[in-house]
Amino acid sequence: MNSNKYLLKFDWVTLLLYMGLVTIGLINIYSTRHNPEINMFSLRHAFGKQLFFAGISLMLILFLQFSSVKIFERFSSVAYLGIVGLLLGLFLFGTEVSGARSWYSLGGFSFQPAEFAKVVTALAITKHISEINTDLKKLKHRRTALILILLPVVLILPQPDPGSALVFLSFFLVLHAEGMPSFYLWSFFGLVFLFVLTLLLGVKVITYGLMAVALIFMVVFLNKRRRKVLMPALAVIFIGIGFAQSVNYIFENVFEQRHRDRFNIVLGKEVDTQGIGYNINQSQIAIGSGRFTGKGFLEGTQTKGDFVPEQQTDYIFTTIGEEWGFLGSFIVIVLFVSLLHRVLHHAGRQKNDFSRIYCYAVVVLILTHFAVNLGMVLGLVPTIGIPLPYVSYGGSHLLAFSLLIGIYLRLDANRINEW
Repeated sequence: MNSNKYLLKFDWVTLLLYMGLVTIGLINIYSTRHNPEINMFSLRHAFGKQLFFAGISLMLILFLQFSSVKIFERFSSVAYLGIVGLLLGLFLFGTEVSGARSWYSLGGFSFQPAEFAKVVTALAITKHISEINTDLKKLKHRRTALILILLPVVLILPQPDPGSALVFLSFFLVLHAEGMPSFYLWSFFGLVFLFVLTLLLGVKVITYGLMAVALIFMVVFLNKRRRKVLMPALAVIFIGIGFAQSVNYIFENVFEQRHRDRFNIVLGKEVDTQGIGYNINQSQIAIGSGRFTGKGFLEGTQTKGDFVPEQQTDYIFTTIGEEWGFLGSFIVIVLFVSLLHRVLHHAGRQKNDFSRIYCYAVVVLILTHFAVNLGMVLGLVPTIGIPLPYVSYGGSHLLAFSLLIGIYLRLDANRINEW
């Protein structure tokens, strides 16, 4: 590609949005870990490490712009098999951090394969869907796509890392956008809704309620003309009843106690501002105390007092809310929305299926992390350990999501060419 034409077509806006978010992350990580008595730029310090990985990430994005666009499609299957091998290796060689065996320790650094598995799975799914003969309306093609998504989930859940496992399910939105019958997507959302509703109201209430709905359907659709609608509706209702009966077993035997406690706190079934609900309570206090313009850089009392655990990772948004207030929080949200809109808009401008589908994968991954992380901080969803993209502390996460955006930038800049 002609260098002048490449520079003209390069998505500089997305790169600037990315750099803006990374810079905001560095500023707030510095604030959360600030200590005038130590060297903040040392690689032994959280800020120093994040600054180092930010530099590596920027070089990675630059390097990707000189690579062939065909390499992403050709080697996606090999990369997928490699990352599956790394996830399997965690059960033998992984290091336990915060109760989860999700890391490889390499000297003074840690490597989390699950973060890179998100990017590699995005490429693998993109390759599968974009192949000429793939039709997601056919069961065999849907089955392959589902295996590509669910295999990492099966390997990540036992670590345990339910947050990362949940993120992979967002790829169903990509499958839906590319022609998979909407039944699968609505079934997933329906089961999630029924699961939460059963926890809130109890199995008996849900069972009797669904039985009442079944009776209403029988009365309304019993005539011959509508009988074809009745049987599928009744089948769905009775499947729902069966699922409701299993909710308590799943809740008590699949989830760990800390996850059950967090669900109960969010659903209002328990009030615990000192134990498992401490994080959420302190997070809400910190964000609320920032008011409109915030307390100022390094002036956050909740931040300086280290009242919110994991404030540089999962709860980094609390520092933004406290020190930069509503205004700073609004700017961060605008940056994320702008980034998502930009990539989604450019998806429609791609000249081949691989690039377009990959754009969708980028959007769903960033959107899921962004929405769930804010939900955690505001107490709307249970704490499940999902970082805020480009802002939260974490070398593996920053590198992986920089790789994600770097590949997008390379594919997007090539949209005027044929493969």
